[in-house]
Amino acid sequence: MLRFPALSLLMLATTASAIFGDEPDREKLTLHMRSQVEKPAKSGEWLTIERETTWDARATAIVICDMWDDHYCRASARRVAEMAPRMNRVIAAARQRGVLIIHCPSGCLDKYEDTPQRRLARQAPPVQTTVPLAGWCYLDSKHEPPLPITDSEPCDDAAPRERVRFYTRQHEAIEIADGDAITDNAEAFYLMKQRGITNVIVMGVHTNMCVLGRPFGIRQMTYQGQNVTLMRDMTDSMYNPRQPPHVGHFEGNDLVIAHVERHWCPTITSVDFLGGKPFRFAEDDRAPQAKHKIGE
Repeated sequence: MLRFPALSLLMLATTASAIFGDEPDREKLTLHMRSQVEKPAKSGEWLTIERETTWDARATAIVICDMWDDHYCRASARRVAEMAPRMNRVIAAARQRGVLIIHCPSGCLDKYEDTPQRRLARQAPPVQTTVPLAGWCYLDSKHEPPLPITDSEPCDDAAPRERVRFYTRQHEAIEIADGDAITDNAEAFYLMKQRGITNVIVMGVHTNMCVLGRPFGIRQMTYQGQNVTLMRDMTDSMYNPRQPPHVGHFEGNDLVIAHVERHWCPTITSVDFLGGKPFRFAEDDRAPQAKHKIGE
């Protein structure tokens, strides 16, 4: 009988591993995506489609858009503060499964300049892109119709404050952990490319403005060919019911989410990471929505 020293067996196992590969299965995310398709085409009739999708966690990033500690619109700031604790739980669960967390508190990078999370984003090498990454991505009439809400005077406070900067940092209820990144510009995409990340989950505020338009937002990530989804119960729009279409704030938010589902990307909810029921703002006293139709 042939006998091999323990060290030799270890070397054989290591060599076999290198040749044949025995890396454990990477963590998979099961996401329940909702989108809308127009059927028949140009009919104005939209069918809601729900499908289960699997993403590789380590090829996925969560982008947290502008979850600031304050805002000139007090009502908006209250909703951010209400949403932040559950968002933090979502992020913690995703981080544990291998998802990269990118915090994007626009205009506040000076607060984080000397942190390892900020340095992590800065070190990602720039890449050439077909569509320019810098600046704001405005509404694209070739890709989408006008938004379903008017947001020229978007604050739903009874007496809005002056429209100046009240925020100084990301909301403190959202942990910035080791291994996370902080940026508010094209570095987010550079970091994704450096790490082979092709999937992006966007959450934060405001859906009709920054979530769509920032350099790390839905429009830009879609232009760059990423697989994008919006976490629809972890977002809020800037909408004032005193403006068209004169519906309640939360109905206005749903209209913007429907716009995203029709023209940009599917949506998911925090249930995919935490279970239970989707987040619902305390002031949203509407009756629960009927279950959507499920398409093929």
